[in-house]
Amino acid sequence: MSRDIQLKNRWEQIVKFLSDKFADGEEMDLDAIIYIIGVQELGKINRTFKKDEKVNLMHIAICRLLEPYGYYEFDYFDTEGWPHYKVKEELPPLKAGEQSVLMKEAIVNYFVEKEIIE
Repeated sequence: MSRDIQLKNRWEQIVKFLSDKFADGEEMDLDAIIYIIGVQELGKINRTFKKDEKVNLMHIAICRLLEPYGYYEFDYFDTEGWPHYKVKEELPPLKAGEQSVLMKEAIVNYFVEKEIIE
């Protein structure tokens, strides 16, 4: 199976899994999935977040997702338990479509690592 087809199939598995679990089957978009990963990484599941915290959660998720690619490195947890990352290498300039593919690939790898999908 080609890499693109495998990525597409795995991505669809993730969208279905998360949409069924968190959105009553309504298809979640990339941003919503990144947000969910941020909440997971923070580990404070049953909590309501303010708008600025939601942005921070997405930032946490992006850093965590791109860490295996060498762009970020975990640095420390602050006193409130929020993870902080440092930039190891700047992301190259990417077109919107390329960004989307990179994030989907990183999300698929995250869910494979967590053994939620194969």
